[in-house]
Amino acid sequence: MLSNQEFLDKVLTSFKEFISIGTSRSTAKLKPLHGAIAADIAERLGEGYKVYSQGFAKGKEKQIKGRYIDKWVDITIEDVNLKKPVAGIGVKFVMQNYSQNSNNYFENMLGETANIRTTNCPYFQIFIILDKLPYYKKGGGIKKWEEFTDHNMSKYCKLSADNIDVFMHTPNKTLICVAHIDPEIPTTTSKKADYMSFYAGKIDELEISYSTHNYKGLTVNGTIIMNDYKSFIEKVYHTIKAI
Repeated sequence: MLSNQEFLDKVLTSFKEFISIGTSRSTAKLKPLHGAIAADIAERLGEGYKVYSQGFAKGKEKQIKGRYIDKWVDITIEDVNLKKPVAGIGVKFVMQNYSQNSNNYFENMLGETANIRTTNCPYFQIFIILDKLPYYKKGGGIKKWEEFTDHNMSKYCKLSADNIDVFMHTPNKTLICVAHIDPEIPTTTSKKADYMSFYAGKIDELEISYSTHNYKGLTVNGTIIMNDYKSFIEKVYHTIKAI
């Protein structure tokens, strides 16, 4: 079973894949991370369940029937006896240009959650972001450096207070992981190529931890779990077992 640090190590593995491949659009960077989470929940649940994901077992995702459209889900948990999916986990890892897509990420999360939860299927979300990430302009130059701030967190704070029995767009639980990678890249770096080469040159030295920033406004025992994978996956386990 994955500990918090082992989960972070899988996040780091995905980051290293991103650096090696050179693009965030490739799904190859996600396989180690998705596969590790899928293997973890499969081990916890034991016999009677099948888990589908890239990087695990047959390496394939599975569709969950939605109210409006059927959805290929990053990690799908199926009850063998019921012969149908009983939960899904969506995973998002943001490595660059967060601010221009911030609202889209959030709205897409709400939409896909509502589509599945309104069919009485629990749905969970994992949102991973680096605590410092580049914002690229056209041509590959770094326009600025971004951080995941209290302002970025504010919409998730509102979400954390939602009653999931009333608001179907709210995931049963959402894990937010703000990750810090050492060594830190100098903020004087001004080109994407230099960003990639910096980390490529230190690939074997990289270490990862949760951000120590104290985000204010989260509802205690709410729907959001902050920087605690172990607590999140235990909530997933208990929700599925209660079905």
